[in-house]
Amino acid sequence: MEHEPAVEVAGLVKRYGTRPAKTAVDGLDLTVLRGTVTAVLGPNGAGKTTTVEVCEGFRRPDAGTVRVLGLDPLRDAAALRPRIGVMLQSGGVYPGARAQEMLRHTARLHADPLDVDMLVERLGLDACGRTAYRRLSGGQQQRLALAMAVVGRPELVFLDEPTAGLDPQARRATWDLVRELRADGVSVVLTTHFMDEAEQLADHVAIIDGGRVIAEGSPARLCRGGAENSLRFGGRPGLDLETLLKALPPDSVAVEPSPGSYRVQGDVGPQLLATVASWCAQHGVMPDSITVERRTLEDVFLELTGKELRG
Repeated sequence: MEHEPAVEVAGLVKRYGTRPAKTAVDGLDLTVLRGTVTAVLGPNGAGKTTTVEVCEGFRRPDAGTVRVLGLDPLRDAAALRPRIGVMLQSGGVYPGARAQEMLRHTARLHADPLDVDMLVERLGLDACGRTAYRRLSGGQQQRLALAMAVVGRPELVFLDEPTAGLDPQARRATWDLVRELRADGVSVVLTTHFMDEAEQLADHVAIIDGGRVIAEGSPARLCRGGAENSLRFGGRPGLDLETLLKALPPDSVAVEPSPGSYRVQGDVGPQLLATVASWCAQHGVMPDSITVERRTLEDVFLELTGKELRG
């Protein structure tokens, strides 16, 4: 039904091996709303790939419930597969198959596929269309996998590291395609190690570590939390910051870390920026520069998951 989430995961548990078993996913909850792009982020071994593979129907959960488009990915696999697209990071294509032949074959499996020639041109696959998959570059294999995932006009598409190994032009083309999928009402679940990609594309971000979602929200909301944003400007040394503080919202901070360099911390937005600019004008200050500094999604990710390398 239209009001149901595209993906709903509750209390998901997945273990591997025995004596002792390794818990890859430990009571994870995740909701993906329809018509949105959700980025699933996490360090290596966090459980994000296992979670997505359970949603795709490739792995059986040990506990919890998973619903994809309102269906069980395992029990209702036959009904679900025509409605979803899956882009694997590697594999899924016969090594000897030619690129365009594989794409056209995939298109014929669907009732109302996208125009193959359009996809070939859009993703720059025309030059390698007759090349065997095993002879394609890593970037060409990625673009072919993306085309195969979306050619069937899925309601929901899972994209695993869709821009890994792509050059800047191909990366931008992929971003544009993801945006168009969302505009057409397609739900997208994106796993990526590129934080800027998640910031640019995602409506919702879920950060996973230790088999659980440890933070989630829009990129803007996640970047607003925790440490305050700051505004910096330069001017003559020794400005009267007491008068500036009186003009700023409560709980703001204004300091001069070094002569002629000023930092304002607080709820940095259009109103605070206008207040600082107005104060400068009233006091005859011509700022050398005004810079708004915000935490990035990468800053948030490292704060939550740590900076140590993972295997």
